[in-house]
Amino acid sequence: MRTRAYRGLLAAATAVSAVVLPVVSAAPAGAAPDPRTLSQAVKAPAVKRHLQRFQEIADANGGTRAAGTSGYDASAGYVADRLRAAGYRVTLQEFEFPFFREITATTMRRVAPTAKAYTRMTHFRVMTYSGSGSVTAAVQAVDVKLPAPATAGGSTSGCEAADFARFVPGNIALLQRGTCSFQVKAENAQAAGARAVIIFNEGQAGTGTADRRGLLGGTLGGTTVNLPVVGTTFAVGRELAAAGTVVTLTARTEGDPKRRTHNVLAESRWGDPGKVVMLGAHLDSVPEGPGINDNGSGSAGVLETAIQAGGLQTRNRLRFAFWGAEELGLLGSKHYMAELTAAEKARIRLYLNFDMIASPNHVFGVYDGDDSDRTGSPAGPAGSDTIEKLFASYFRAVRQPYTGTDFTGRSDYGPFIAAGIPAGGLFTGAEGVKTAAEAAKFGGRAGVAYDACYHKACDTIGNVSDKALRVNSGAIATAAFTYAYSPVLPGGTRSGRAAPGGGSGRTASGGGGLDLGHDHDLGHDHGHGHADAPA
Repeated sequence: MRTRAYRGLLAAATAVSAVVLPVVSAAPAGAAPDPRTLSQAVKAPAVKRHLQRFQEIADANGGTRAAGTSGYDASAGYVADRLRAAGYRVTLQEFEFPFFREITATTMRRVAPTAKAYTRMTHFRVMTYSGSGSVTAAVQAVDVKLPAPATAGGSTSGCEAADFARFVPGNIALLQRGTCSFQVKAENAQAAGARAVIIFNEGQAGTGTADRRGLLGGTLGGTTVNLPVVGTTFAVGRELAAAGTVVTLTARTEGDPKRRTHNVLAESRWGDPGKVVMLGAHLDSVPEGPGINDNGSGSAGVLETAIQAGGLQTRNRLRFAFWGAEELGLLGSKHYMAELTAAEKARIRLYLNFDMIASPNHVFGVYDGDDSDRTGSPAGPAGSDTIEKLFASYFRAVRQPYTGTDFTGRSDYGPFIAAGIPAGGLFTGAEGVKTAAEAAKFGGRAGVAYDACYHKACDTIGNVSDKALRVNSGAIATAAFTYAYSPVLPGGTRSGRAAPGGGSGRTASGGGGLDLGHDHDLGHDHGHGHADAPA
């Protein structure tokens, strides 16, 4: 039985659909639509059941649904089967990618001047595509700035080969986050004879992307580095920079430069094929956990919307995408866009992205497509502003507060805006810390991460907010059904837009963050920076 609050949400979703555009019906295109019918079709319990299935799949496959694993393949099979049953043409688009995982948990401890053990995922974490090895050696700081520079990006540590002119081969290189990518730093250290690399956060205090003190994660962008590389907090880096420090670092990892995975793509049999309305979410988790919030939540919301839209004879063509290898640098969505012709790209009139929509300490974030917040990245392609306004109208209608999140392009919408395609989407927060002002506005706990289990084994079925999942699932359905029937779609003449940061990843979010390729910072950059984003 639906709760009174849920019935109210559905009624409000119906209202916003009717206000924004006359939407949605199971009737043939051209007939008077029944907004109430379709607004009530996507039910939160059904979305939650998809999440439960993703959890069961992870439990049966080593606790993960990462790309290149059996857990991901089973997740993709489940999604594809449900989409076929709903009447879609389903394609499994295969692509090659460099696979990475830790075979055993990486360890790090100081042995001199005094002994100290460091805790994985608290004090340090291995970087994606780190090499293997067990090293005990002196730590040598390379061009680090202590105290931290006044502004982010003030450190150039390890960015130039000349930084290593006095480096002693065989030592462990201690580098500081700054202006160049982690890959560049690690490659320069390797060339100078380092046996391992520790990269620590830059050290500036702040909130969201302005805070560079917390645990730093990231990716090296490929398989060219064959020595252990870890990221640490600013505090640990400052500690290790002391003279006479010796560290033991052990990493056992696996990399496969030619592992294969796939995107799951579903195309409606109805609607104008020259006017494609596209929705997507990444289906993969990180290797460390099942990824139920990140990003089972977005995948489940999109999947249930697709199921309920399966029999609709819409005006415009619906296309749904479930991306593989997002966590390794938006690889699935990048491959998809690279394979399209110019004419095929032109048929995609908009793209909606849903990455982490149920964070337990959530805010309701809407991608700032018009740059009205004047924060970070510029506005998106023409039409992105109207997508943002549609979501804003929805949240006002259901009487829920919302906020902007920077339109960095560092989730799977990045390749779309780089091609000039209007885009938008939702995000509820990752490892960034909720501010007191946000707690007053959205509830929850100030001083605590939006998702304390971000990229961890505890990102399970118990790590989702039912309220956020319910509200955002309604937003997904409202946007999908609105644009499915709209005679006017966002955009117009399109021109290419350079991908932020070279289009290869996001900057790390609150507390340092993981530079892997999401857009995970509220009001700034939800960047889950992926791949080789600037360090």
